[in-house]
Amino acid sequence: MDLFSYWHGFYNDPWFWQFPMATLAISMVSFLTVAIPWTIIAWFDPVSLRKYKIQQKPFEFEKFFWPSIARIIINNLILIGVLIISWPLLKLTGVHNTELPVWYIIIAQLLFFVLFDDFMYYWMHRYMHENKWLLKNIHSVHHRIRNTCGINGNYMHWIEYVLTASLTLLGPILIGAHIYVIWIWVIIRQFEGADGHIGYDIPWNPAHYFPVYEGPVYHDFHHAKFKGNYAGFLPYLDKYLGKTHIPAYLNYLKKKKEGLTPVEIEEQGKRNKKK
Repeated sequence: MDLFSYWHGFYNDPWFWQFPMATLAISMVSFLTVAIPWTIIAWFDPVSLRKYKIQQKPFEFEKFFWPSIARIIINNLILIGVLIISWPLLKLTGVHNTELPVWYIIIAQLLFFVLFDDFMYYWMHRYMHENKWLLKNIHSVHHRIRNTCGINGNYMHWIEYVLTASLTLLGPILIGAHIYVIWIWVIIRQFEGADGHIGYDIPWNPAHYFPVYEGPVYHDFHHAKFKGNYAGFLPYLDKYLGKTHIPAYLNYLKKKKEGLTPVEIEEQGKRNKKK
């Protein structure tokens, strides 16, 4: 068999463009749709919003904006290559574009994707911190930024990027989901990925309408303190899978319930340290 003809047949398949390629495109558009407006806000850093900044220090915008853009481009080009190579296997999965399931099945599948992805991501992320080689050579790239803005969400080593993307698809592949359901899930996942890095804890942030998701504060403390808060959507995993919550984050939530703004919480913490 002519090898070129064999591969040409795969990549001339409309399903190749609808499944991996369109999913990747939707993923990137979703991320940038959330990340760009918040990045612009971080760039201008308006005085009116500074009381909502989780970390009361300048964003690292100038230092990491263009490197973040470069990482997004390079990482997605590499991911395209991985999808092309893995397409013969992806094509054999149960992912389909036939009849859509009823609405409550779609909701159940999306909930499963959130739970499954977050559970797997918690362990992958935690292991990247506990394994010295992975931390030094791969995950440390993402942690170069201590005070993130939206566009920094995908600033990471290409291996971590590919692994994170693979986890996102793993749940849908396991149950053979409809492609439209996968697209909805990818939009949700990228919304969370961008929102977790915006650097502001603003009351009117739409992210607060997501059940159990606690907004950007949870992951922002991970960047600020480095260890702990390893999950994505579901902070309860830190409580039940090793008590890996960051104490300062738990204190922040306590003070926030008392009605304090981020700037007031930080100022109170500084006063307590001086005592």
